[in-house]
Amino acid sequence: MRPIMEPIFRPVATPPRAAATVVLLRDSRDGPEVLMLHRHGSSDVLGGVYVFPGGKLDTQDSEAALLARAGAPAETLHMRLGEPGLEAHVAAAFFVAACRETFEEASVLIARGADAELVQRASLRAREGLAFGAMLAEFGIEVASDALVPFTRWITPKVPAMMNKRFDARFFAAALPEGQQARHDEHETIDSAWMTPRAALQRYRRREIVLAPAQIMSLMQVGRHRTVAEVLDEASRRSPPLIEPESFHEDGVRTLVYPGDPRHSVPVRAMPGPTRLVVHEGFFEPPGGFDAFLD
Repeated sequence: MRPIMEPIFRPVATPPRAAATVVLLRDSRDGPEVLMLHRHGSSDVLGGVYVFPGGKLDTQDSEAALLARAGAPAETLHMRLGEPGLEAHVAAAFFVAACRETFEEASVLIARGADAELVQRASLRAREGLAFGAMLAEFGIEVASDALVPFTRWITPKVPAMMNKRFDARFFAAALPEGQQARHDEHETIDSAWMTPRAALQRYRRREIVLAPAQIMSLMQVGRHRTVAEVLDEASRRSPPLIEPESFHEDGVRTLVYPGDPRHSVPVRAMPGPTRLVVHEGFFEPPGGFDAFLD
């Protein structure tokens, strides 16, 4: 299968939009599995690509009524996000947006007391048009913001690899709430699958699915761990690294580089794994291929 969306590397003049993404995890006998959603091919953002649940911040995410149901004071969430330059209510809005997008795109409700029966009723009310904040109020529940662990922060470069838009996205890691099942929304996403990082990267290498660079690098991070608890514990003991990819074109090959790479402007490594991905036949791969990361 050829990719639905190949790398484009076209300059974008607009500033990055604030966004939140959730690396949703569950344990399996083969290690942690990650929920991957297959975006509709007609989507203007990563159409046809397998992604994690997420999307841009809405203005409602930082409104007082919704932040009152964020599960913790805005100041607490501000400290947990680890970005002193943000206003507290904006930092808290990222946690809210992460939960909202996960509910809207994957029918997983990261909220206190949200069992399968409540999620079913909440999903019905959402299909009837009830907004996320109004749904929380109607059922008298709060977002379980303590279940979200800040993981990474990705800022799309001015010359994006696969999009005509830029995002400043906070990635969170979270375990699938007990008793809940994920399912795609049949609108923005047309399929969903739980995959170990190894399986996802193998399918990508075989050209069965399409992944974006941020997803590839995140899967490699998760794949270093044996359990969901290990992923969350490791992330909770560090500040989420800021990752601003850079690229160069040399000898007919386009290469994406990350902090710590000799060709990146930031000399300090931000994350484990390769510091660069090269574009080969329309796909991204570490120099020398994926074999070293799939053993």
